[in-house]
Amino acid sequence: MRIAVLGAGAWGTALALAFDGPHQVSLWARNPAHVDDLRAQRENTRYLPGVRLPDSLTLTSVLAEAACGADLHLVVTPLSGLRAAVRELRRLQPGTPLVWACKGLEAGSGRLPHEIVAEELGSDAPCGVLTGPSFAAEVARGQPTAITLASTHDAFIDRWLPELHQPLLRVYANTDLVGAEIGGAIKNVMAIAAGVSDGLGFGLNARAALITRGLAEIARLAVALGGRPETLMGLAGMGDLILTCTGDLSRNRRVGLALAQGKTLDDILRELGHVAEGVSTAREVAALAARHGVEMPLCEAVDALLHQGLSAGQAVDRLLARDPKHE
Repeated sequence: MRIAVLGAGAWGTALALAFDGPHQVSLWARNPAHVDDLRAQRENTRYLPGVRLPDSLTLTSVLAEAACGADLHLVVTPLSGLRAAVRELRRLQPGTPLVWACKGLEAGSGRLPHEIVAEELGSDAPCGVLTGPSFAAEVARGQPTAITLASTHDAFIDRWLPELHQPLLRVYANTDLVGAEIGGAIKNVMAIAAGVSDGLGFGLNARAALITRGLAEIARLAVALGGRPETLMGLAGMGDLILTCTGDLSRNRRVGLALAQGKTLDDILRELGHVAEGVSTAREVAALAARHGVEMPLCEAVDALLHQGLSAGQAVDRLLARDPKHE
């Protein structure tokens, strides 16, 4: 089986490593200099240092070399690159099954990833998302991980679940694409909030409350968009939320920690050197929730902190000033 992995960041590289061996994998990166370095070092020193790239893994900066002849296209670019990548894949090899592993809401449109794909390929395209609690570094090192393959196409799941499931990367099926994507998108926003809470020294009680109330917000929006609440109790919801809010490898949590220290967002993102999807997603989630009349005070506070000049202390004061209510 030939799999083309598009995107040689940390997560794309980790998935390429996970599937290489059982399958023939090509890893594509847009930047030729990056690919030259990957070939020379046999290591992704920028995004995933310390993990060797096996000789069997094909590396290329020519999209056609990776995509043409592949049995599956796996897009692992940042969400901002999903639309362009899908459009190019449609031109190069139309009709090829597609999986994406990016999370968030498209800046400007507020589209979920599956909505972007449907606009580019049509609603009947065989496709799905890989999502769930997974730090790239641990997957790349072969540490046990469980994630979700979500698709509305039963035949797609039946075909690709056995191919993607690995002994150390366990893949579970879910037909609730909306719920899975909402969980994957908003957990990044909640991780920023958790980082702020931890950075201000509020303690473990506050973090537990934040995660629990954050999960309630995520579930409310998912259901309003047609998702199922039980999806948010699984890997794509609660699992991903807990990992991202508590794990030191979480980029979004690190953004929150730095905001609590008084650093500016521009400085934080420059120092981070990676995409933190929660930053752009916060604005889109707040707008989406307003359109659907869904109450999401945590997301609104993060949006105000990131994009409206609110300080970390002011964001906390706003939340603590809310009236008591039934859980």
